[in-house]
Amino acid sequence: MIVAELSANHGQSIEIAKETIRAAKRAGADAIKFQTYKPETITLDCNNDDFKVSGGTIWDGRSLFELYQEAYTPWEWHKELFEVARNEGLVVFSTPFDFTAVDLLENLDCPIYKIASFEINDIPLIKYIASKGKPIIISTGIATREEIELALKTINDEGVNDITLLKCTSSYPAPIDQANLCMIQQYKKDFDVKVGLSDHTMGSIVPMMSIAMGAEVIEKHFILDKKVGGPDASFSMDEAEFKQMVEDVRNAELSLGHVSYNLTKKQISSRKYGRSLYISKDVKKGDVLTKDNIKSVRPSMSLHPGNYFKVLGKQFKKSFKLGDRFNLEDVE
Repeated sequence: MIVAELSANHGQSIEIAKETIRAAKRAGADAIKFQTYKPETITLDCNNDDFKVSGGTIWDGRSLFELYQEAYTPWEWHKELFEVARNEGLVVFSTPFDFTAVDLLENLDCPIYKIASFEINDIPLIKYIASKGKPIIISTGIATREEIELALKTINDEGVNDITLLKCTSSYPAPIDQANLCMIQQYKKDFDVKVGLSDHTMGSIVPMMSIAMGAEVIEKHFILDKKVGGPDASFSMDEAEFKQMVEDVRNAELSLGHVSYNLTKKQISSRKYGRSLYISKDVKKGDVLTKDNIKSVRPSMSLHPGNYFKVLGKQFKKSFKLGDRFNLEDVE
């Protein structure tokens, strides 16, 4: 399932948000995801240093409240946006950030809940989300193993077993050398859940490679036009980029194939260009088979090369010319 993350990429215009949903469908997304919060439900309106972004991010110096005030998707839009997405044939769901957000989404029959990596330690919120009995997707960006285990236990204790863990690098944009995709397989092994990728790197390489690691869900930020601007614009894909990523991911899926030693019709047909033992020098009846008069060469229409050592030293029962085929019945 390829998920287009709307996040803040609407410039506070519902019309842009609606057209972004339609563009995501055109680009090949299977699902569209929102974030459901208000500035006051996710942080405090406070300018203390604790509430200012720092650490070398693209948002350094801004207060959390100010940032979320710009980024949030108004709650009164949700019903209409859900309808637009469903009319487009997209799965539509959201990441709630408090109990009231969950309640809003329940009223909209939200089919899946996403837990953001920065909320993975909010056990009361996770418990409340799980109490709704819906499938849950969790990003693991900043989580320790112990936090992942506790989140999973909390969800399981509420009777929910349909869980997908997404490998996530919580940098915006994320350096490709920190993608650490091998963790996707490790999550599958350690936690016996579905796995996937929430990606913040630039381009399609990481999503494409995640398929080889077993990803079943890929989430990527999507924007109608980077000119819309906003907090997430710089690391979001536009329609053309997203469409290329979808094509790359689908081709990566096709390339994996399935485990089988059976040959395709094409492979069987191509076997004629393999190797076999041919007469490499004119010989007469009674001549001894040597490395000088038989060779393993292309094509494969003569004796299988596995018989090479079996026939060396034996005698020909009849004469052959260079390029003739022969078989085991022709030697003694």
